[in-house]
Amino acid sequence: MKFSIIIPTLNEGKTIQSCLSVLQPLRNDCEIIIVDAGSNGQPITTAALADKVITSAKGRARQMNTGASHATGDVLIFLHADTTLPEHALQLIEQHIGSDKVWGRFDIQLSGNHFMLKVIAHMMNWRSRLTGIATGDQVIFVTREAFAAAGQYPKIELMEDIALSKALKKTSPPICINAKVSSSGRRWERYGIYRTILLMWSLRLRYFFGANPQTLAALYSRGQFWKP
Repeated sequence: MKFSIIIPTLNEGKTIQSCLSVLQPLRNDCEIIIVDAGSNGQPITTAALADKVITSAKGRARQMNTGASHATGDVLIFLHADTTLPEHALQLIEQHIGSDKVWGRFDIQLSGNHFMLKVIAHMMNWRSRLTGIATGDQVIFVTREAFAAAGQYPKIELMEDIALSKALKKTSPPICINAKVSSSGRRWERYGIYRTILLMWSLRLRYFFGANPQTLAALYSRGQFWKP
């Protein structure tokens, strides 16, 4: 089984090299694809650490779809630049994925100093098991065929992971791998732990009731509940 790891980037100069360095031992079994959305006009200087470096229009969903269109793997793994895969990640996916279950995600832990980050990660994992919905931070993986059949990521500015999960659930329930990816808690610490919890629940609720994802994305990027 061949894997393609697709990493959307935008101004991730401080984290992308670390992310790619950790992935180097996996390159015999997978290809690494960076999809950059114009990081302040700066070229990707880590091309030697990836198999393909592609430019794309801005937007995580667009970038990941672009990466998928250039991928050759049987299984697509969508990895954020500030997230690290657990040991033996590819073997774990290969053990679980098959004709009856075609997609899934990992459990997550958040790096940082605040004690609430552990609570948040635990709640994210619990909610994901309960709802069958995965977040991008949990590293979604899916067979190439199932991804195409689901219509890829919808071209929306936010909640693309929720929309894709809902589409994939029509094919099979998700594989929930207990091994934990490690994702940065920088956003939570930057805007405040409790404020960000409330913001994320607010954005999810508004998305559920049909709010425009572009408007929600603007609020998310500023850490605000309402437009100024």
